[in-house]
Amino acid sequence: MSNISIIIEERPADIGNFLVGRLLPFRSKRMVGPFAFIDHMGPANLNEYQNIDIGPHPHIGLSTLTYLFEGAIMHRDTLGMKVEIAPGQVNWMTAGKGIVHSERTPEYLRHTDKKLHGLQIWVALPKDLEQMEPTFFHANAEDIPTWEHEGLHYKLIAGSVFGKQSPVPVYSDLYFFEIKTEKRQTIKIGEELFGETALYILEGTVESEGNIYEPKRILVAKNSSLCEFVMEAGTTVYIFGGEPLPEERFIYWNFVSSDPALIEQAKLNWQAGNFPVIDGEGDLVPLPPVTPGLKPKN
Repeated sequence: MSNISIIIEERPADIGNFLVGRLLPFRSKRMVGPFAFIDHMGPANLNEYQNIDIGPHPHIGLSTLTYLFEGAIMHRDTLGMKVEIAPGQVNWMTAGKGIVHSERTPEYLRHTDKKLHGLQIWVALPKDLEQMEPTFFHANAEDIPTWEHEGLHYKLIAGSVFGKQSPVPVYSDLYFFEIKTEKRQTIKIGEELFGETALYILEGTVESEGNIYEPKRILVAKNSSLCEFVMEAGTTVYIFGGEPLPEERFIYWNFVSSDPALIEQAKLNWQAGNFPVIDGEGDLVPLPPVTPGLKPKN
């Protein structure tokens, strides 16, 4: 019997002036542990006239994790942060009761050819922290734990696993880590994992119980303790998951909450201009059309 419960393929999604591959949420799997949203950005070759310009937009009830493989993004927010994220670094922004940020191509790259490739992830906050004060944390590439074991290359981007801990200040029991291999290998890590687990194939191929899986797919495990698979040479995967939050989460646009009333209030606050503002940035992203019943984001 297969240990894979669901296979999720990337679906195209337009985030304004940029097309991404959406992975979570999925119609039959809204979350994996506390992970509520994953977009795969690129890989994209942008010319001198193409830039990322996602204007100021709000979040509540979650932490965002931005992780790049190529390119650069300038992050600005209403805490006063102005931080460029480069490949291998981690931006971890916790919205709590409300934050506004923008994401743009850095000024020095705006008139050149460039690349962009990375992951954007939302992690839902525990119920008692959904209204916490917003915070921001940036980790340089050298701050992220990396190690080798039996010919495999590991990087622990967030959370705790294998007796190691990332410096990223997460708020629930979770893990998000990378495995790379230069040769075909069988990976047996189930005894190290907990909660719900999923595997994202960035490049290469993964074999599980005789089935071959190609990139741009998430494989969701039925039982994390039985996590075993084969990685072909030149494969990179990201394994993520953790303990599920006990309450259902609702998602509307950039808002995540266990309480629909908080989402409704956030909508009103954004339309009324009651969120904080980023100095010098006026191209606010408008609230999308209201969807009755707070149908989760696809």
